[in-house]
Amino acid sequence: MTINIAREKGVSAYIEGQHRWCAVHRLDAARVYTLALEKAVGGSVFHAVAEEGVPTQQIAEAIGKQLHLPVVAKSPEEAKTHFGFVALLFGADNVASSKKTQEQLGWHPTQPGLIEDLGQEHYFKE
Repeated sequence: MTINIAREKGVSAYIEGQHRWCAVHRLDAARVYTLALEKAVGGSVFHAVAEEGVPTQQIAEAIGKQLHLPVVAKSPEEAKTHFGFVALLFGADNVASSKKTQEQLGWHPTQPGLIEDLGQEHYFKE
């Protein structure tokens, strides 16, 4: 969604302040779900997190680089107009740990991190 918003608005934006997203590659997440089905006790809770907190400014910079767009900071008020409902997500400082997941399921992420993965052109094809 943030890629599409950047295309539409002509800038790749982030919200002023320290905001982070936890991240996991879809293939690593799929492996966690498989391991949870195979090994976990019913009712267990796990976090499929490879990166505990990727700064949203770095995400915006990676998107801007791929789309050849300027990267700009938006105030929280400006972000509501720029991002719409996504501002609630992009403006959160959302960190989580997968220490328990890794210990109990024997899972270890192996896929590229979010910023490295955003360097792949397939995310930006229209």
